[in-house]
Amino acid sequence: MSDLLETLDAVIAERRLSGDPSSSYVAGLCHKGLDAILKKIAEESGETIMAAKDAQHGGETLAVVKETADLWFHCLVMLSSLARVGAGDRRTRAALRTLGYRGKSRSRRQESTRG
Repeated sequence: MSDLLETLDAVIAERRLSGDPSSSYVAGLCHKGLDAILKKIAEESGETIMAAKDAQHGGETLAVVKETADLWFHCLVMLSSLARVGAGDRRTRAALRTLGYRGKSRSRRQESTRG
């Protein structure tokens, strides 16, 4: 998955920096600014929540997968747009690694740090 995120991050960055806002979704969204990106993340968050609730009650599980992918994508667009101020996909992945999200359960991580 890391390779996929790196590839997607590179494509987003390329389109953000040199894409034509009239023909590239990413370039157009970034051209509108951070507020437009954040509005899209809020919209996708709500859709993801609703799809998850529907799936919990017997609804289509593919919908929650697709909405989650949309949410992640738009979060990557946000991180790319903030890369110049020190945020970004690579730093986010590094932060996850620092927090110990490598397959080790949280309780096991906490026990190992208690000594």
